[in-house]
Amino acid sequence: MQEKENGHRTVQREPEKIHDLTVRLNRVEGQVKGIRNMVEKGAYCTDILMQVAAATAALQAFNRELLYDHLRTCVTQKLKKGDNEIIEELIWTLQKMMR
Repeated sequence: MQEKENGHRTVQREPEKIHDLTVRLNRVEGQVKGIRNMVEKGAYCTDILMQVAAATAALQAFNRELLYDHLRTCVTQKLKKGDNEIIEELIWTLQKMMR
C-alpha cells in the first residue's frame, strides 16, 4: 500500500487479480443494467426482485474475494512490519460491511 499526494491510498495488484475483479464487476454492472431495463419495460416485481438478489449476491462475492486478498496481502504485510493499527482498520471495515 502506498500513499498518494491527495491522501488516497493505493495498492499494487497482480494483473490476473485485476482481471478477475474486473470480470466480477463487469458482471454486476451487466446485471444492474438488466434490472434497469426490466424496470423500464415494466417487468413483474418478483422477477426484478430476483435479479436484484442475484446482483447483490454477485457484489457480496466480489467483497469476499477482495477481503480475502486484503487479508492475504495488505493486512499480512502491515502486521509483519509491526503496524498493529491495521487491526483497528480491519475491525472498522468489517463493522461497516456487516451493516
